[in-house]
Amino acid sequence: MLLPHYAWLIPLAPLAAALLTALPARPVSERRYRIGAFAHAVAFGLAVLVLIRVAAPDQGTIRLTLFPSPWTFLPSFELAIDRLAAVMMVLIAGIGTLLYVYSIGYMQQESGRARYQTLLALTISTLLCMVSSANLVMLFVFWQFLSWLLCLLTYNYAHAPTARGAFRTFLILRVGDGAFLLGIVLAYHLYGTLDFSQLFLRAAADQMTLSLFWAGSGLQVQGATAVTLLIFIGAMSKSAQVPLHRWVPDTLYAPTPVSALLHAGIINAGGFLLNRLAPLYGLSAVTLHVVFAVGLLTALVGACLMLTQNDIKKTLGYSTVGQMGYMVMECGLGAFALAVFHLIAHGLFKATSFLNSGNVIHLARREYRRPDQGHTTGTDFSPLTWATGFLTSLVLPLVIVLAAHGVVQIPLQDAQGAVVFLFFSWVTSSQAILTLYRVRAVGSWKVAGVMLLTLVFVMSTYLLAAERFTHFLYPDPALVTAYFQAAALPGGLFEMLIATTALAITLGWFVIYAKSHGRSVWTPGQVPAWFGRVQERVYVFFVNNAYLDGLALRVGGGIRGAVQGLERSRLPLLVGAFIAASLIWLSVVEARAWSIGTLARWGLTVLLLPLFPFHTVYTRVLTLGGSRTAGAATAGYVSIGLAGALPLLGLYGLAGLLPDLTPEFLRSVGALALLGVLYASLRALMQVQVERLLAYGSVAFYSILWWQVAVTGRVASETVVYAGSVALVTVGMLLAWNRVRARYGDLDASRIGGLARPMPRLATLLGLLVMAGVGLPPFGLFSGYIALLLDPLIGVSYGTSVGLTVVVLAWVIASWYLFKLMQRLLMGPHRADLRYEDLSRAEAAPLVVVLALLLAIGILPDELAGLVGAAQ
Repeated sequence: MLLPHYAWLIPLAPLAAALLTALPARPVSERRYRIGAFAHAVAFGLAVLVLIRVAAPDQGTIRLTLFPSPWTFLPSFELAIDRLAAVMMVLIAGIGTLLYVYSIGYMQQESGRARYQTLLALTISTLLCMVSSANLVMLFVFWQFLSWLLCLLTYNYAHAPTARGAFRTFLILRVGDGAFLLGIVLAYHLYGTLDFSQLFLRAAADQMTLSLFWAGSGLQVQGATAVTLLIFIGAMSKSAQVPLHRWVPDTLYAPTPVSALLHAGIINAGGFLLNRLAPLYGLSAVTLHVVFAVGLLTALVGACLMLTQNDIKKTLGYSTVGQMGYMVMECGLGAFALAVFHLIAHGLFKATSFLNSGNVIHLARREYRRPDQGHTTGTDFSPLTWATGFLTSLVLPLVIVLAAHGVVQIPLQDAQGAVVFLFFSWVTSSQAILTLYRVRAVGSWKVAGVMLLTLVFVMSTYLLAAERFTHFLYPDPALVTAYFQAAALPGGLFEMLIATTALAITLGWFVIYAKSHGRSVWTPGQVPAWFGRVQERVYVFFVNNAYLDGLALRVGGGIRGAVQGLERSRLPLLVGAFIAASLIWLSVVEARAWSIGTLARWGLTVLLLPLFPFHTVYTRVLTLGGSRTAGAATAGYVSIGLAGALPLLGLYGLAGLLPDLTPEFLRSVGALALLGVLYASLRALMQVQVERLLAYGSVAFYSILWWQVAVTGRVASETVVYAGSVALVTVGMLLAWNRVRARYGDLDASRIGGLARPMPRLATLLGLLVMAGVGLPPFGLFSGYIALLLDPLIGVSYGTSVGLTVVVLAWVIASWYLFKLMQRLLMGPHRADLRYEDLSRAEAAPLVVVLALLLAIGILPDELAGLVGAAQ
């Protein structure tokens, strides 16, 4: 059968549609959009065929090698389409096709239509690649790319709240990406592989533990627990779990089809990740308990926030947050298959809801009197309807669950997973029954019968879905039982949870029904007044988004104040100078191992390849072009050339100097480098002068290189790739800013903006340079950074764990100040006193060359590093 060999067309078809609409044309013809819709339909048809293929009893996973990997730690880029991947591909391709077709008409009058359709198709292709990835690195590549695409899809440079929301979205997602990357690095150093099948086998066979602090401290954690907790933070950010959910309302200014894709596809990434790594999560009961607790909190907070909204899209958005909480809860209870069913059902429902909300918004804009306010609801109270709903919602679920145990063969009595089927179906059916309150009926057997049938239908659907999906995705019954047992909560906590939930649902059902029909509920003493005050305060609490925005402002203000104090203080430099002097004393006076020539080479190396606190020379070089002198333009080009050449010369000198450096000396250099990483990263945060921002950012990146060399004791090929990529990004940024300064004078980033619309060529090139600078694929800095962190010589210890944490933190902070730089330059109002002029082709050519080199390094890092080594 040739079908498996054509499965690669599933992600390629939307990619082809994206490239087609991205081709230069003004305007893009309708024929291109129709071809793009056909390409998406082809992807959906092939996805359905692949699902049928992998669902066959005698068929296994479809593995397709796309191309060899450029990294030594990864043999090749592969698609691995198993049953889980096939189900997700059908969902994504199906919803993506509908949204692409819907958007053709919805965005017909918009000026950025071609850009939007391109990004939409590219996002669908990225999702399809992500769910079919064969290893953690490939999944992380598309996971990161998805974060960037989400910001671009919701980024409207003409609308200030959208621009601010896109920045916060990218930052929150970047926090999750950083934790995810730490989990990947830890998994590789623990188990030596990132291929899913091998990773699961080695993790199950080797239950190693790690010291939380120094060796012998007595505080240890299981290796699988540490890895899964870190990766779960990444899942929390994408699936909007509390407290990383605040990016969801920021994206609701985007076109409605984008919201539909986000809430039906992108936000499901966290649930998919937990299912993909289910064998790893099943090894850690601690992680599953944390997952359950976070999901429970998110479900409650999301539901409460939803009830306090007065905007249709925000209501749907917070509803998604609550539903993602339910999905994560199911994973935390070991019901991974049921979470997939929930993911699919919610995706289809929410996509439809958002598209309908778009229609409602359009109607409301044309006719302000919509919706009709004349609609009234009935207030008659029916004891029969009340009793039927009350008794059946209490008794019947338990009867159905216990009676069906022997039929569907789910181990409910042997595991606490019964709470999944009982309470989720109970809550769902109660919500369905509540909708019948609006029916005018007194003692109607029809209404009572409908309520009863609704409950039976919902319960049966949950049970059937649980049984069929569990058997389909996880056909090994022993594995399913192991998941439930690993997720089992302590007995007392489990019983308290059941009792509390049952009481809350029962009282809520009783009170809401009575009050909606004009009946009062008797309560003793001052309880009504006390309850009213509590209800009012709770409402105010959630209508203010749980005061999370205020908390974020306070935390941000505290960080800003601390960094401003660091900007004025000389203490960090004095501490760094003291450590550096101690290093020289240990090496020269006590060991007497260095000659005057070696000492001179060392001094020159730390000046060329900036090492804290000897970085001042490098920062001065990068800020030469910022002077207000007649020769500023010439000085700018000189500083650009030196910014690219000096660090590479310093790296060459360091490679020759390493044999003379003792392990003790290198350990001290590593500590000094980590101080430099933090110091330079925080200094870069507060800069508004572009040259100074780039100077301190480069110092932070080169400090990471110093730390890696100090830990491993060598200059490897990945070190060369990393250093060359940092130099190219710095040169490209300085070139772009030099062209801006040549037009508009010596302005800082806070005094110029609005360049995106009048200078689209500069905006595109600057956006790509920022993408390369924050370490996104497929550019060289990502390749060098990943290879640097996965160097086998780094190992796993308390010291290297601290170092890796600092390095990844610097990566997140770099995303902050580089994205903010792009936002300041491209967004905002135009200045009336400036005449905007885009880059000419000659001016854009150097930037294109820099980006081409970064792309080449990212695709073929080892080959280019080998050429550099041969030249040396």
